[in-house]
Formats: sequence, C-alpha cells, structure tokens
Amino acid sequence: MSVVGIISEFNPFHSGHEFLLNQARLIAKNDPIVVIMSGNYVQRGEMAIMSKWERAKAALQSGADLVFETPFSTAIEPADLFSLGNIEQLSKLGVTDLVFGVEDANLNFAYLGSKIAEIPQNHMDFKDYSQTYSTQYNQMVAREVGHEINQPNAILGLAYAVANHNLGSPLKLHSINRIGAGHDDLLQRSGVVQSASAIRNLLLHGEDTSNLKYWMPKAEAAVLSKQKVYPNWNLLYPFLKYRIESSSVEELRQIYQMSEGLEYKMKQEIHLSRDFTEFLRRIKSKRYTYSRLRRLSLYTLLNVTQDDMIASFNHESLMLLGFSKIGRKFLKDNRKNFQTEIISKVDKRSAKDGSLALQVRTDRLFEQIMGVDQNFGRRPIEV
Repeated sequence: MSVVGIISEFNPFHSGHEFLLNQARLIAKNDPIVVIMSGNYVQRGEMAIMSKWERAKAALQSGADLVFETPFSTAIEPADLFSLGNIEQLSKLGVTDLVFGVEDANLNFAYLGSKIAEIPQNHMDFKDYSQTYSTQYNQMVAREVGHEINQPNAILGLAYAVANHNLGSPLKLHSINRIGAGHDDLLQRSGVVQSASAIRNLLLHGEDTSNLKYWMPKAEAAVLSKQKVYPNWNLLYPFLKYRIESSSVEELRQIYQMSEGLEYKMKQEIHLSRDFTEFLRRIKSKRYTYSRLRRLSLYTLLNVTQDDMIASFNHESLMLLGFSKIGRKFLKDNRKNFQTEIISKVDKRSAKDGSLALQVRTDRLFEQIMGVDQNFGRRPIEV
C-alpha cells in the first residue's frame, strides 16, 4: 500500500491544489491520500482566510481521503519545525510517500536534504546580526550544495527533505512542478491557477468575486463570496494593541519566541503605529524577517507562552476534520497501528488539559471574529 501524504494550508484551496491532489492520485492509485492541514492559523503568522472546516471540505471533495488538523504548536513555526512536526505526524499515521509542489521538480530533494542535514550544527550558529537567520541559512545552502535555492516552495521542499532525513527517511519524496501563478504572484486575470495570496488580496480589497469559480471549486467559491468577514491583521490590530498595552513587560517576556528585548520594542512602538503594517515596519530589524515578527505578534495576541507550547508538544495529537469512503476504511483497518492519538470529537477533557487544549483556546478568537463554533459540536466531514 502506498499511503500518500500532503502537507498543506490550503489558504484558500484553489485549482493549483486540485492539480497537486490529482498528481498524488497517480501515485496512490486506489490507496488513500492523507492531508495534514494547518487549522485556523497559518505558518506566516496570521488567521486563515476561511475556516479549517470549509478548507477541509474543499480538499475532500477534490480527492483527499483523510484530512487532519496540524496542531497549533506545529502550524505556527518556521519552516524547519513546521516540516519536522508535520512529517513526524504523517509517518505516525503510516504514510509512505510525500507529494509536494515546487518550482523545479528536477532538483533531487532527498539528496539535497541529506547533504544539508549532515552539516555540523556549529556551522549553522549564524552570528551575523546584519542579516536575517533565513538569509544566512540560504547562503549556507548555496555554498554547500552548489545551487541557490531561493524560491518559496523549493525552500519549503528542502525543509521537508531535511526533516525527513533527520527522522530516518520514513517517507519517499515526490516533488511536483507547480503550474500557473507563482507563490506570491499578483492576480492574473487570464490565468486558471492563481496564487493563494492573490486570491486573498482580492477578497481583502473587496474586489469582484465573480471569477472565483474559475480558480477554485465552485462550492468553495460560493462560500467565500458570501462570507461576511475575511480575517486579516488590520482587523486584528486593535486587539493586538490592547494586548500589548495592557500587559507588563514581564508578562510579554513569557510569550513564546519573545527574545532579545523585543518586548520593550513592541511596547514602545505600538503607541506610535497606526496599523499593523506600520507596527511591523517599526519593530523590523535586519535580524528578524517579517514572517518571524508576524508569528511573534500572533503568539502575543493569543497569549501563547513557552509553557503552553511545551505542554502542547508533550500532548500532541491530531484532530480529524474529514474523510472519504477510502479514508474511513483506512482508519478502520489501521487505527490500532497509528502512533499518534486521533480525536474526532472535542470534549471538555481535551479542551481543558488534553492534547487539543491550545488549539481550542486559540480558536476562541477565530470564533469571535467569524461567529461560527470551530470545535465543540463539530463532527468530521464525510464525503
């Protein structure tokens, strides 16, 4: 059995993701395709544009057989930890193959990942504070492999490969050439495959949504067109401002990934910033990327501490969002062999002190913004 896995955000799910699932089906044939998908918060440090349930439904209707929610403690991490956590969970589910989209599928990611993973750790202790860690890391990769890897999906694909090597290579890697628009390309009016960022920008700027049906499944396009609120940082900024201004420096210091006096910088600049974009610009330095600072802002907004993350790591499990008939049979036949806990219904125990406690707590804000319960009373989607 070839159990094919996909690591995703689907923010939102579009025709490029449909293409990736179709390519995965060529490998899986009649065997299951398992998707592990970030929930209501995504890796770049912001709320997803639509709920995890709607995105999971779109994936299932487009060929996925099982969709699990990536734990919050993995979903909102830099690429190396994001990759490590997701690949480890897929391997615990019995996944044998990983399919991912990149700009150049001719690269041998398994080889490159093993080469980077074997670099001594002291070679990665970057001390040049005039450049971000990611810039120095990419420069080191170019030196070591003789090839510059600077495109977003290729960088993430390399992170998957490194993580897979570090875990003993449990998954066979299949890189697939992306089609259509690039990762952060602007909207292409004549294109069938748009970038997720272009679709989000269209929604956030209140533009005509009639063309969404050409770029994503029609049912999902209909939901997005009728959605009253599209989460974004400008909407969340007043909550972040209140959170920072009402917290002491000592309280801010407990926030996960708060370091090198950033709590003082955030306290100082929040008063002077009119919106989130200006706030990021004011706290930006050559040491930190904007993605790193968005994630820190999200941790701060949600009051996620170091202790919260450790507790979540120690009790990590997977929330089942939905399944197909093939997925149901795979669950029934293999659940006893899974090396991770699968939860299909949130109860008081898991919400209070169990493995989903952090996810349930952070989803509260998403529920306030969107007006729809995300955990209690929800059952996995069946297609």
